[in-house]
Amino acid sequence: MNFTRWSARLPGTQRRAAARDDRSSVPAARAEYARPDGSPALPDDASPAPSGPASTEALPGPALDDLSAREILGRLPAPVALLHGPDHRIAYVNDAYEAAFGPRPCGVPAAEAMPELTQLSVVPLLDQVLRSGTARTVKSRRTPEGGSYTVTCTPVAAWGSTQDEGDGDGRGDGPAGAAKADRADKAAKGGDRKDARGEGGVLVYAADVTDHAEAAERLRTSERRHRETAVTLQRSLLPQELEQPDDLRIAATYQPGGTDAAVGGDWYDVITLGAGRTALVIGDVMGRGVRAAAVMGQLRTAVRAYARLDLPPHEVIQLLDVLAAEIDASQIATCVYAVHDPNEGQLVYASAGHLPILVRDEEGTVHRAADPTGPPLGTGGWIHTSGTIALPPGSTAVLYTDGLVERRSEDIDEGVASLARALSGAKGSPQVVCDRLIRSLGVTAEHDDDVAVLVVQHPARTGPHAELFHNAALDLLGGIEAAPRARAFATGVLTSWRFPVELRDLGVLATSELVANSLQHGTPPMRLGLRRTDRRLIIEVTDGDDHLPRRRQAEPADEAGRGISIIASIATSWGSRRTPGGGKAVWCEFALPR
Repeated sequence: MNFTRWSARLPGTQRRAAARDDRSSVPAARAEYARPDGSPALPDDASPAPSGPASTEALPGPALDDLSAREILGRLPAPVALLHGPDHRIAYVNDAYEAAFGPRPCGVPAAEAMPELTQLSVVPLLDQVLRSGTARTVKSRRTPEGGSYTVTCTPVAAWGSTQDEGDGDGRGDGPAGAAKADRADKAAKGGDRKDARGEGGVLVYAADVTDHAEAAERLRTSERRHRETAVTLQRSLLPQELEQPDDLRIAATYQPGGTDAAVGGDWYDVITLGAGRTALVIGDVMGRGVRAAAVMGQLRTAVRAYARLDLPPHEVIQLLDVLAAEIDASQIATCVYAVHDPNEGQLVYASAGHLPILVRDEEGTVHRAADPTGPPLGTGGWIHTSGTIALPPGSTAVLYTDGLVERRSEDIDEGVASLARALSGAKGSPQVVCDRLIRSLGVTAEHDDDVAVLVVQHPARTGPHAELFHNAALDLLGGIEAAPRARAFATGVLTSWRFPVELRDLGVLATSELVANSLQHGTPPMRLGLRRTDRRLIIEVTDGDDHLPRRRQAEPADEAGRGISIIASIATSWGSRRTPGGGKAVWCEFALPR
């Protein structure tokens, strides 16, 4: 755009042009000097500006030197009070102070005549200000009338001495002039004043911040409601009651961060997989608020769905990695997924950027799960693998989020080491161990991050309780004759375990169907396993073929295809999975009568 073309039409252009034509004129900004008598003055090298449209006259008004301190303080829109002496007697209050708190008698101590200073917690500061000579401020205190004020107390040097009396015009300089004028006025009105000559004082300045305080309170209320919503959502998405497997004892604790910390996405879960196996999962969405809680809920739901497929841990993590990127690529989430098999006595786990599992053995030694650990969920391009850590009877495993061990002042490895030391001496039930770890790591209600802890104990059973847990196994060899041997083996084992006749017959029938299915569709090696816990009977057959059986509706003329349907109809539950070394396992469970 051509600004030269439009400049003549801009406001004030003609006035500036006229000023440029008259070279003898002086700009208005330089002409506005004042002499002591109040008349305008010009610099020594300038001549008076001619009258005319281009001349500018100084606006009439008093100079700053013409105003007394009393007049300045009186014109302030904020409440101001001047106190003098060690007992803080009232020397002056301006009109704004009287409008806000009412008139105050001069010469009376502030503690007696100014209850508002007590309500605003100012009175205790007056002695400190007078003694130290340092200003003090009380921020945003509320009065019973509903107003909010920020009050600053500033020390004032002694007034009334000869050097403070000014030039004899009765005005004086600074607070001294205000005090002298005030004394004169009060004396004229008959006020009883104590002479304050030579005494120091305190200038009290109050700023009305009611609007700011109300806005801040509305903001805090909104943030508190937002946080309560996020906490409610977070807790509703966590398991309301943990599943308790036969072979493990489990407890978990979730503690949201303090009021200054937004709620995060910490979560945990326990999933029984069947055949005595249990999946343990804990994760952390790195965001905050409702969004993080919502992402956490989606991941937890997906984990339960993937767990029902009975996949190896690294395959579950691989599926979660893809899902996390689809849900929200901007959200970073970590997770560890572990599976416990009572027949193996170990945890098989996979980790996506999460902190290592800690296991305390029966002697009190703490072991730390080693690699592999992949990147957080949602990063993609990483092939996850599974690792193992022993969990023998008598041991305790701890899964946790970073809020438990991460501190601003130390490296996170030091926090993990502190947790290991606390775990080495932690004994008792899983819930007791949870509480002790929380206390030992210094987690309080005002902690700056969410904390989730999952404690898993594999108890060592002795005495009569141990008699409720038994295992028996048979290698299936010899082709078709393996079926009658399996039935005879199951009959003898179940009889020795003193099961009722009905349950024993159902167990033998399920064994026969599972073995027959494996002999027809599987490949060696084949193995039959029977397991009894205090709650259920588990029958499992493994073979070398990795094709999983499906339940289907057999036609009346079909000679096969009814085995899985029979098992599903007589057993409490059934399932199948691929085994790590290749092959599959097909199992069923019967709940024991209470």
